[in-house]
Amino acid sequence: MASIGIIANPASGRDIRRLVAYGTVIDNQEKINIVERLILGALAVNVDHIYIMPDSYGLGDQAICKLRHKIDTHRVSVLDMPIDGTQKDSGNAAAMMESIGVKVLITMGGDGTNRAVTKGSMKIPLIPISTGTNNVFPQFIEGTVAGLVAGLMAKNPELHKGVEKHKKLDIFKNDQLVEHALVDAVTSKEMFIGSRAIWDLENVSEVFLTRAQPHNIGLSALGGSLDPLDPLDPEGLRLTLGKGGGTVLAPIAPGLIRKVPIAKSSRMVPGTKITICKTPGIIALDGEREVEIGRRDTASITLNPEGPKVVNLKKVMELSTANNLMIYDKELIQWQ
Repeated sequence: MASIGIIANPASGRDIRRLVAYGTVIDNQEKINIVERLILGALAVNVDHIYIMPDSYGLGDQAICKLRHKIDTHRVSVLDMPIDGTQKDSGNAAAMMESIGVKVLITMGGDGTNRAVTKGSMKIPLIPISTGTNNVFPQFIEGTVAGLVAGLMAKNPELHKGVEKHKKLDIFKNDQLVEHALVDAVTSKEMFIGSRAIWDLENVSEVFLTRAQPHNIGLSALGGSLDPLDPLDPEGLRLTLGKGGGTVLAPIAPGLIRKVPIAKSSRMVPGTKITICKTPGIIALDGEREVEIGRRDTASITLNPEGPKVVNLKKVMELSTANNLMIYDKELIQWQ
């Protein structure tokens, strides 16, 4: 069956950076509107079924209800699964969608949402839509187009040539793999997870990046201002903050542009473990404090080329056009 999945995070875009920076707030009503457009786009190309993650706000249920007079609601359903309102819901939903054969997964959230999703499944190609802050992994994509592309890919396997393999950062604690990051891992001297979001660089020691582009925002912009790195480049980037090197100007959050001293930088080679020397502290992943490292703990980070699969929308639409998948008039095909 040609099916797609939608995982929409109702909590994305609501962290402390709304108070300390100037981040946009995308409320849940707008998220419902986006889910509606995703559904309409996918059904327009006759996808067989759309599965949506349940959540405490009922984003999927409300979107289906609003469209009940316009679509065949039997082709859209909310997964029957328990939820607890945490990141685990996204990972559990992704794992369930993989088990039932979902071909493409659309995510709505930030870098953290997508990290949670990939903890549940690294096999399903992702179309990540940004609805958070400081996002690098997801992009601002019109829901109609995202739904259209997902539906086309679900029904036409040849379009999966437009899928790209991204990198990730594996986090080890006491030689055990405990987490991963999609964009950045940051070591901080702070001792507690607290509000989760990283926004103050005062206590940051090192930054590890899978990508570093100057047009992005957030901690990856530090590397982008110094040593640009494309998402598909095989290497990663390691930055040590502090005096002794140079200073870069970078947008670390919406409306927050800072001069940050960089003591040194170096490229990361895939598969090489880098030991975190400054402990105790916290390792923040994709902008959120996640892993506590005690005085007696050891920690290391490795660049792993076997990260998530991400859909290149431009490539997929070009392939769709080349295969005449967007043309329903046979006479027009002959005329070409």
